[in-house]
Amino acid sequence: MNINATLFLQAVVFAILVWFTMTYVWPPITKALDERAQKIADGLAAAEKAKSELSSANKRVEQELAKSRDENAVRLADAERRARAIIDEAKARAAEEGNKIIAAAQAEAEQQTVKARETLREQVAALAVKGAEQILRKEVNAGVHADLLSRLKTEL
Repeated sequence: MNINATLFLQAVVFAILVWFTMTYVWPPITKALDERAQKIADGLAAAEKAKSELSSANKRVEQELAKSRDENAVRLADAERRARAIIDEAKARAAEEGNKIIAAAQAEAEQQTVKARETLREQVAALAVKGAEQILRKEVNAGVHADLLSRLKTEL
C-alpha cells in the first residue's frame, strides 16, 4: 500500500467522520448545551428576581416592624396614662372615704363627749344632793326638788 493512498483514505474517512459528527452528533449536543445555557440563564434571572423580591420583602417587614413598634409604644403610653388615671381616681376615692371616716369618728366622738358630759352632770347632781343631804342631815326628796336638780344639771 501506498502511503499517499493511506493518507488520502484516512482523510476521506476523517471527512466522513466530521460530516457524520456535524450532521448527527453535533446538533443534539449543541441543542442540549443551548438548553442547558438557557436553563442556567433562566435560573440566574429567577435568582436575581428572587433576590430583588427578598430585598423588597425585607423592606416591607422592616416597615411593618417599625409600625408595630410605634403602635406598641402608643399602646404602652395609653396603658400607663390609664393606670395613672385609675391610681389617681383610687387615691381620690380613698381620700374621700378617709374624710368620711374621720368625719364619722369626729361626730361619734362628739356624741360620746356629749353623753359623757350628760352622765357626769347627773353624777355631779347626785353627789350634790348627797352632799346637801349630809350637810342638812335630812333627806332631800328628788321628786320634790326636780326643778332645782334640773337647774343644777344645766349649770354644771
